[in-house]
Order: sequence, then structure tokens, then C-alpha cells
Amino acid sequence: MTEIEHATPPVADGGSASDTVGAVDVLNAEALGLTERPESLGRQAWDRFRRHRLAIIGTLSLVILTAIFWIGPYFVKYGYEDITIAHRAQGPTLEHLFGTDDLGRDLLARSLRGGQYSLRIAIVTALLATSIGMFFGSVSGYFGGAIDAATSFLVNVLLTVPLIMILIVFGRQFGSRPNTVAILIASLSWLRASRLVRSQILQLKEMEYVQAARAAGAGSSRIIFRHLLPNLVGILLVEVTLLAGTAIILESTLAFLGLGVQPPDTTLGTLISEAKGSIDTRPSRVLIPGGIVTIIILSINFVGDALRDAVDPKAGIE
Repeated sequence: MTEIEHATPPVADGGSASDTVGAVDVLNAEALGLTERPESLGRQAWDRFRRHRLAIIGTLSLVILTAIFWIGPYFVKYGYEDITIAHRAQGPTLEHLFGTDDLGRDLLARSLRGGQYSLRIAIVTALLATSIGMFFGSVSGYFGGAIDAATSFLVNVLLTVPLIMILIVFGRQFGSRPNTVAILIASLSWLRASRLVRSQILQLKEMEYVQAARAAGAGSSRIIFRHLLPNLVGILLVEVTLLAGTAIILESTLAFLGLGVQPPDTTLGTLISEAKGSIDTRPSRVLIPGGIVTIIILSINFVGDALRDAVDPKAGIE
């Protein structure tokens, strides 16, 4: 027995024995460090995330770039479609900070427009691909049997086919609009998310709380959406960030091959494709949109790495 356990504070006049016992309990709790309320898993994840310096840099970079892409056009003299023949094929000047293309269009305005579409494609692709993968993975993992076998066979078949080859084939027919490009990429990028969700569902569905919900009469859809998928939020957030970076790379690849968004609309990948013929004479036309793409992808990867560390209780940030 410790001294704290033997210590009994004096009972003040008018006090009761219950007050004395309560005071002893408080002293014992303080000695054992039990008076502080334990942090929630969400709070712990947030603490780990904000200690990740690169993640903070990445988050700030994405916020700043997003604001510039959507607010910047209001402060630019020229529109992204405006053609000025007298100023065509110019390098960076005070009038055109990023220069102009071969038709005389302002590259700053077109970079802002391209940034909007590139981010839109990345977000739509990431959310749509994650949702598709979440659906197939949860259904496959929960029901098992023939459904699991059929879904796994489909995933394995698609994984054996080079993704870029499928995108080239379908991009030639359907890849002219930003939303179409996003849907096309998402329809082929959900495989990793599906396998990830399936593996987690296979473990979680055997937990006692799921068995209790099933015994209480809960239906399959309720168990999946109320008891299983909420436990995968952290993992799915990481997958969204990874898919967003992948979507920008794939869109830029399609655009470089001339199969992405077509004029007069543009993306950062389209700008790089349009400038590939002048990389020796005017490298800024390639370096500027290429640099923006690099910053976006690095920022997304920084955030994704931090989220992965944050949702893993065993992760440590060096």
C-alpha cells in the first residue's frame, strides 16, 4: 500500500464520510494519472498529421494554388481564349508574364484555366474511383463466395492489362472533355481501392460488434454502411490522395499524346503537349506548366504520406 492510499484528508466541520472518500478517490486518480480524459482516435490522428512538416507545406501549397487558379483569372487582363496576333510566340514580358503561345493567347490565363481543369479532373477521378472501389471491395469482402470470386477475377484480369494502353484506346474516342477524361481514368483506377477495402472488410466482418449487429437483425447494407465502412475512413482518405496524384499524371500523359482535353479548353498537361515543339527555343513554355504539375503532385503526396502515418496508430514521425 502506498502513502496516498493510506492518506485520509481531515474531515471539515459539517463534512461527511462520503466527502472524505471522494477526496481520497481524487488523490488516488491524480497519482495514477487517470484524471485526464483520454484523447479520441481522431484527435490523435490530427496531432500526428500536424506534426508532419511536409504535410503542412503540401496542404498550404494546395490551398494557395487552388485560390490562385480560381481567383487569378479576375486579375488577368486577357482571357484564356483571347487571341492577340501582334503578340504571338512571345516570351515572358510585363504584358504577358508567362508569354504567349503560337496563336497569341496569354499563357498565364491559360495556365490558370489549365490548373482549374487539372485539379477538377484529379478530384473527380479520386472520389469516383474510390467510391467504385469501395463498393466492389465491400460487397466482395462481406458476401464472399461466388460474388467475391467473380469480383476478384475481374480485378485480376484488369490488373494484367497495361492501364495506359486502355486509356489511349478509349481516350481517342471519349477523352475530349474534362469530366469525360475524369470518368475514363476513374473507371480504370478503382482496382487498388477495391482490393484494399476487401481485405479490411474480411477482417472486420468477423468482429464481435458486427456479429452482434447481425444477431440483432441488422441487414447487410446497414452493417456495411453503418458498422464496417466508417472504420475505413482513414484508409480511404489516404487512397483519395494517392488517386488524385495518379490522375494528374495520367491526364498529363494523355494530353501529351494528344488524347486529353481538346482546345479551346486546356489543362496543364495540354499546355505541356502544345509546347513540346518549342522546348529548345522557349523552354519556359514547358517548364512553367511542368513545374506547376510537379508542385501539385508533390504536395498531394506529402499530404497522402502524412494521412497514412496519422491513421496508423503505430506510425511515428521522425
